[in-house]
Amino acid sequence: MELKKDSNAVSIDMLLIVHSEKRRAAQGAHSDRQADPGAPPQRRGGLQGVGNGIRRWQKLERNELHGNLVEKQHPQQTQVITSYDNQERRGWIGVVGSTRTLGEVRGRGLLLSPKPTGTQLTVEVHPQDAMPQLLKKFSLAKRFQGDKNGNTRPRQPGGKDAHAYPWDRSSLKSMPLDLRQFEKLDTYASQVTVKSGLDALVSDLLQEAHSDLERVRAIWIWICHHIEYDIEAAQEKDRQAFKPTTILQTQKTNCDGYAGLFERMCRIAGVQCMTVPGYSKGFGYQPGQSFSGEFDHAWNAVFLEGRWHLVDSTWGSGLVDSTTSKFTFLYNEFYFLTHPALFIEDHFPDNKNWQLLKPPQSLRQFENNMYHKSEFYNKGMLSAHPQTSIIKTVNGKVTVTIESCAPTLFMFMLNGKQEHGLLSLRKNGMKLDVYPPTVGTHKLQIFAKGNSEIYSSVLEYTLKCHYADIDVRLPAELHQPVGPSWFSEQMGITKPSHPEPVIYTSDGRCSVSFSVEEGISVLASLHGDDGPVTEETQRRYIFQLQWEKRTELKVQLPHAGKFALKIFVKKRQEPGNYVFVFNYLLCCTNSKVNWPVFPESFGNWGQENELLEPLSGVLPANRNVPFKLKLHGVAKALVKGQDTWPLTLNREGYWEGSCSTAGCQEVYVMVLENANHNFYSYILKYKVNAQ
Repeated sequence: MELKKDSNAVSIDMLLIVHSEKRRAAQGAHSDRQADPGAPPQRRGGLQGVGNGIRRWQKLERNELHGNLVEKQHPQQTQVITSYDNQERRGWIGVVGSTRTLGEVRGRGLLLSPKPTGTQLTVEVHPQDAMPQLLKKFSLAKRFQGDKNGNTRPRQPGGKDAHAYPWDRSSLKSMPLDLRQFEKLDTYASQVTVKSGLDALVSDLLQEAHSDLERVRAIWIWICHHIEYDIEAAQEKDRQAFKPTTILQTQKTNCDGYAGLFERMCRIAGVQCMTVPGYSKGFGYQPGQSFSGEFDHAWNAVFLEGRWHLVDSTWGSGLVDSTTSKFTFLYNEFYFLTHPALFIEDHFPDNKNWQLLKPPQSLRQFENNMYHKSEFYNKGMLSAHPQTSIIKTVNGKVTVTIESCAPTLFMFMLNGKQEHGLLSLRKNGMKLDVYPPTVGTHKLQIFAKGNSEIYSSVLEYTLKCHYADIDVRLPAELHQPVGPSWFSEQMGITKPSHPEPVIYTSDGRCSVSFSVEEGISVLASLHGDDGPVTEETQRRYIFQLQWEKRTELKVQLPHAGKFALKIFVKKRQEPGNYVFVFNYLLCCTNSKVNWPVFPESFGNWGQENELLEPLSGVLPANRNVPFKLKLHGVAKALVKGQDTWPLTLNREGYWEGSCSTAGCQEVYVMVLENANHNFYSYILKYKVNAQ
């Protein structure tokens, strides 16, 4: 045995093997599964969620580990093993040499047990905060330097890192954050360019960062805005292009490369960071699917303010289009320091401790739990029911409700079409009733608009329908939402006579009224799947009346069935088209119903006018037909057919009279607005039945 001594360390040449019982115990708790010793190493990868096998860029760097034990050792290879005295942390031991040596590390000291056969190696014992003299000879030395505080191995997550499960709705983040504080830093970091190597890049990024949190933020922003997901590399399982230097050159990688680059940059910045492999619910995920075999993704844990936090720069950078398989940069704030109770919805780590949850979730729970997409939370959603991704219909129906923290617009698609459902908005959420048209499996997608102009997918369900109710057939033109809501109030329609979305009528007639804000014009149309409602007549089954600040819609159905009564609005002083606001579902089961259209009205039909009779737009032939109307601001009124019949104004303010339909095909109501002129305007048009 030869001793070599200097002021900080003692080097000992000896036969030694290192067996840390604490280390073995820690590794035993590291995985939820029993690994097959003969199985190949698991691979992981995928954007939000391109699921594919991945390789470790660390392989190309040899064993640039996080201060952990080398995973796979071979005889005759030089190895570096680090270990702590966990009780007092007085120092650590570096061992260089073959694995065929003998010795034990226990408690506070080093126990040496020589054995006749073995391999010569060198052991250095020194204070924990000192750099090992031996490691300075290796290129790995810089990797083992750890963070700026001299910690050579990040601590494993413990109780102080765990957050309560389920989510307490307090925050989307795992620590208090005001994103406005990052505005200047985000702008700066997103514009930094690569000038030389990784060290220089990190140095440039940290120019505006003054805390570990800001350092991590700057690195996160740069990666999310500059590194593109490499779809080709993800699909080529043997391609290994994940070295940080290669990533900087190509500015492309897959999830393993994202995680490895993020970890390396954090360590250069002096911040503890770990790469975490596991399963993910990303691109290609099907509700209810099970996970086994290779891990398909990798992300990071970063140590800030005395606690571990989770980030996923792959999913923070953008998305892969499922139809074109092309990557699009689309920054997603959700995956920066995500609350662990939300992160677990689409990330399941290989080591349950990295869930950072109390209690941790099992793989089966991960598979069965409802998957809320990141946009679900980004757009202010709080919860959804049912809480399982696979739903069975009850009497041919499925009901889904969502609670949100603010009024939100929603839409849905069943098998890619906006059909077979009633979606009604609530002040804080929505309710959706879906009626699958056939027995079998159906895909239900729910979208939310939030503050942007784009509807984003927030939930996806698989519906199992064992009975289809053929009597519940909804009109194809029944758009969403159904029924008045906070949105119709926002558009100027308030105090509706029918607050519920469905109106039942026994005789095929109904009257709907609501208050309308000043300066708002209302338009309505009726739609059904079966004739005689056509594009020409869809407004003729509705007669619109206006008095004071309320609008009344008199509706007559042409036959029994279900109809969509669509409501549109427009500001009178603004150009453009009418905007759809909501619709009612009108239902009538009376097979004897056969109402004709209302008379056609023209632009001069005043908003305050009222028609009492005749309400039918089709008059009988060869009859004297009485007329009674309330007309405002007119000097004279008449009815014109084969001849002309004047109307007289009675004491109640109604214009009354009659006309004969003999010898004519059309009858008009005309008014003279100015007594000093002789020009009459058409306001109503009737058709006369053929003789």
